[in-house]
Amino acid sequence: MAHEKTIWPGSTQLAPVPAVLVGCGDGKTFKYNLITVAWAGTVCSDPAMLAISVRPERFSFAPISQLKEFTVNLPPAHLAAELDRCGVISGRDCDKFEVCHLTAVKGEKVAAPVVAECPVSLECRVKNELSLGSHTLFLAEIVAVQVESALIDAKGKFDIDQADLVAYAHGHYYRLGDCIGHFGYSVRRKPGSIVRK
Repeated sequence: MAHEKTIWPGSTQLAPVPAVLVGCGDGKTFKYNLITVAWAGTVCSDPAMLAISVRPERFSFAPISQLKEFTVNLPPAHLAAELDRCGVISGRDCDKFEVCHLTAVKGEKVAAPVVAECPVSLECRVKNELSLGSHTLFLAEIVAVQVESALIDAKGKFDIDQADLVAYAHGHYYRLGDCIGHFGYSVRRKPGSIVRK
């Protein structure tokens, strides 16, 4: 069967990606605020680092750029409306935590707020800032991770299925679906199988 493809100009077609709430501000110099971000991802494991991209005209840009700290909060599916709302209203005009009935809690290692209702929050310190065009990339080290205790199993592993996290693809929000494999499963030897050399 042929796999004919249509060629489009370069564009933001990478999907799905995480849809996250980025917390910023220190409650003093800058008020606590949230921004919805879909341009986010892990970029290094040692040290643990991630990157987010934010438009310079966004209200959250200044506190992230100046304080060099932010949090990345992974919302569960039942907060999809709040996740969306934080992306379409501005912190210039309102307190997003109040409007969305979310709870701001100061991070353990950074001054930026974590969202209490999110099962996972990553506390980050900016290491580098790079203007890319429409967005500026903030490269940050993950200095602490907060995980809801109820989602940690008896072996100390995070039960991601119970977190019911949200993904984003081409303007739509999705909840994560069924697990279809795990890292390395395609080459793992099955018990009793013969290894041929």
